[in-house]
Amino acid sequence: MASGLIWFAPLTSSVGTTLYYQPGLLYGGSLEHDCSPSRSIGYYLESLLCLAPFMKHPLKIVLRGVTNDQVDPSVDVLKVTALPLLKKFGVDGESLEIKINRRGMPPKGGGEILFACPVRRVLQPIHFTDPGKIKRIRGTAYSVRVSPQMANRMVESARSILNKFLPDIYIYTDHMKGVSSGKSPGFGMCLTAETINGTILSAELASNPQGQGAAVLPEELGQNCAKLLLEEVYRGGCVDSTNQSLALLLMTLGQRDVSKVLLGPLSPYTIEFLRHLRSFFQIMFKIETKTPEEEHMGGEKVLMTCVGTGFSNLSKTIR
Repeated sequence: MASGLIWFAPLTSSVGTTLYYQPGLLYGGSLEHDCSPSRSIGYYLESLLCLAPFMKHPLKIVLRGVTNDQVDPSVDVLKVTALPLLKKFGVDGESLEIKINRRGMPPKGGGEILFACPVRRVLQPIHFTDPGKIKRIRGTAYSVRVSPQMANRMVESARSILNKFLPDIYIYTDHMKGVSSGKSPGFGMCLTAETINGTILSAELASNPQGQGAAVLPEELGQNCAKLLLEEVYRGGCVDSTNQSLALLLMTLGQRDVSKVLLGPLSPYTIEFLRHLRSFFQIMFKIETKTPEEEHMGGEKVLMTCVGTGFSNLSKTIR
């Protein structure tokens, strides 16, 4: 993917691993990678979403491994939240997609996804400060190598909570069989709340990996996932907790113009990410807290404002 060299050298002490990196251009193109089953494909996708728009050639990569687990954002969530966010910054087109070919649950994985992304020379600044009211809830209840009834039971229990707030709810059931079902049994759910202004808030839960922890009932998982979505709606903002850091990075790399985005309470990961942005790009965000009374809804919000660094993709092929 890159012309730079990167490798790890184990240290003799207990502090960790040294990293040697020789920078180079990001080439892109068609690639394949077998991900470690200890982390989900979402762990790799999060990094690729940051890098993909700035490659020399459009990226088309097949990733194999665990598609849904309890640690990293699932492929389902990134597909419905991160891709629309990229489009707001001008990274759009038919070639922007995440496609799930096979699902894979931990511990053995066996899933496969395709991620394709076009390249852009510059990113557009954004002003995304009004999340709007929730208009509908969508979701996916998936099950692999277990009874198809598991997905239906999750849907029923989630709807029993969400129907009290909104009538427009549709949760798809996705039961994959044979080769498409990966190597381990499991089930889970991904829910999204969409607003009238295009904000997408997400929540997800997955069952315990085979042989680890107590068995989870699908009814319990469905209800807990619905409660997590309501909690995310309460936190609010124009970008959900999962994609806060991606939004801030794209704002930083935008043109030399003002960008604004309203976020819910900053996650610990986002706070550390802001420190990295200051170290690498010498950029500081203006942070204004908005109380629930000012916003008339939910918890405290944070208005993030910055002027982009004017980053330009010099490796993009000119045609």
